[in-house]
Amino acid sequence: MKPLSKTRTGRQNRIVLLTVLAVMIITFVVTLGICYHALQNESYARYVGIMDVAAEKIAKSVRGMEMNAKNVFDEVEKHLDSPEAVIAALESKASLNPDVSGYFAAFEPEYFPEKGTWFEPYVHHKDSSDYEMTQVGSARHNYHRTEWYVRAKESGESFWADPYYYYDGTDISGHYTTFVKPILDENGQLVCVCGADMTFEWLTKELQRINEEFKNDDMLKHKQSDFYIVVMNNDGTCIAYPDERSVSMTEDDVIHNMSQKKSGIVNMIIYGVPSTVYYGPIDHINWTAALVVPQHSLLKQLLTPALIMLAIAVIGLLIVWLVCRRRKDAEAV
Repeated sequence: MKPLSKTRTGRQNRIVLLTVLAVMIITFVVTLGICYHALQNESYARYVGIMDVAAEKIAKSVRGMEMNAKNVFDEVEKHLDSPEAVIAALESKASLNPDVSGYFAAFEPEYFPEKGTWFEPYVHHKDSSDYEMTQVGSARHNYHRTEWYVRAKESGESFWADPYYYYDGTDISGHYTTFVKPILDENGQLVCVCGADMTFEWLTKELQRINEEFKNDDMLKHKQSDFYIVVMNNDGTCIAYPDERSVSMTEDDVIHNMSQKKSGIVNMIIYGVPSTVYYGPIDHINWTAALVVPQHSLLKQLLTPALIMLAIAVIGLLIVWLVCRRRKDAEAV
């Protein structure tokens, strides 16, 4: 009878081991799924919060640039008695903000009769430190017909013009944006349109500072998150980004959301890496902040609990195996 007993015991032990293994696999998969969805929800809340904070920091930086430009424009408004006074006003404040490439004041036709139809003094960087003044208004450069001039004249309000690319074959060629403000007389009639031209270097520096600030945050270090922030125009074009990691949107629904200043999430392949992009509007300007998160960041966070659960499952299975083995040995005696 002993051989039969051993056979029955061995079969029972295998059934027990297989049952325990099946239960552990099911438990492991279900628990892993629960952890994954919990991490997804937690990551969503965290990354949306980071994106919102980044957007506010960028908006604050934009407001600072506006304030500096308005100081120059206010000086021009105080000195409208002669062309020379206008130029002197521009030159006196031009060095206040090294991130601005140049300031201009584009006047209405015949405002200064001696200057004729086009009078647009432009005080701009000559090199890294000096400025020079150039009269850029002319029949060839009829600024009265430009989008920014017409918009300023019609709205009577300050605004940021759409980013554009300027090329003249020199070192100053590049992507620019312009902060524009109309100057009105006491009757509400347009006198001139003032503007401050700037590249996106200041914004790129601000993004680098914000990214480093988040990466060094004690609350985020243990999350093993490899994310970065970019700024896009409302047409989906990336205008500022850190470390040459540009991101452009092509999906029509995402671009529509950006143009409507709405927030959203989109999954994309960026430089061959599956990524999730959290995007949202920046107050006071038609730009969008976007937080790019490689999807492997979430898997990194899931790795630790997965290894812990796997270790527990292996230890549990080993214990069951040892119990079954002792039971078999005891019955064999």
